[in-house]
Amino acid sequence: MDETLGTALRRWRDRLSPTDVGRPSLPGRRAAGLRREELADLAGLSVDYVVRLEQGRATSPSAQVVASLARALQLRPVERDHAYRLAGLLPPQEGTISTHVPAGVQRMLARLGEFPVGVFSADWTLLSWSPAWAALLGDPGGRTPRERNLVRAVFATGPSGLAAWPVLQDDEALLSPALVADLRTALVAYPRDRGLIDLVGELRSTSTEFARLWDEGAVGPHVSSRKTVVHPQVGEVSCDCDVLTVPGCDLRLVVYTVAADSADAEKLEFLRVTGGVPADGPPPQGPGLFSTP
Repeated sequence: MDETLGTALRRWRDRLSPTDVGRPSLPGRRAAGLRREELADLAGLSVDYVVRLEQGRATSPSAQVVASLARALQLRPVERDHAYRLAGLLPPQEGTISTHVPAGVQRMLARLGEFPVGVFSADWTLLSWSPAWAALLGDPGGRTPRERNLVRAVFATGPSGLAAWPVLQDDEALLSPALVADLRTALVAYPRDRGLIDLVGELRSTSTEFARLWDEGAVGPHVSSRKTVVHPQVGEVSCDCDVLTVPGCDLRLVVYTVAADSADAEKLEFLRVTGGVPADGPPPQGPGLFSTP
């Protein structure tokens, strides 16, 4: 019997345990692997669509859907490419930016659940985020990948970037050159990535600051910084922000931390437990460790 995308999805789903994706494995659970509902939540899809994919009734998923499923299922690169082919799509080509988050990175992040962590691709598009990230900065789940690009957000709206409320930072003058330098490096590494080429062209035409920094050949490393999030529920939360790189893949992890036993730690823990949603706001998006659009 020929393998289909549906049979592959079921096989990959069955091999993952809830703890692999940061979910509790409750007593009496009959399913050894992930339930369809859990996979749907992790991939940002409806349960009905996952069912139709597995049953072969949905046969033309988009590249974005396949990428989200590959991240949620923690597929290795060769498995991810197999999923693309089963869906009738070309796998990501060399010279283009990957949106794949390796399984090892996801397992590591599962153990950092108490911290706000965002995972960004080489062009600074937010790929995944922890519930604590959504609680502190606002849930990005309703935004398109275009709207989740940090560079576009910073040069369009200022240093608050992807946050839903104000973020004050002491490295504002350092952030913009560092982001421009990152895009310049990415363009050398991924010269065939149409999205990256279009992003640079768009920002050069819409942002005088970006155009100036780009034309000047601005360079600058990312440094540890101090940021203050002005949250509508708890007021100001001051955090240390660090940008970590992952050896072997072009991902950036942005991690917010606070001093233990501090007032900021109490506020962050309150937001993490409550989901960080204002009293008149919507409920948090799903219980999974990492939201993946």
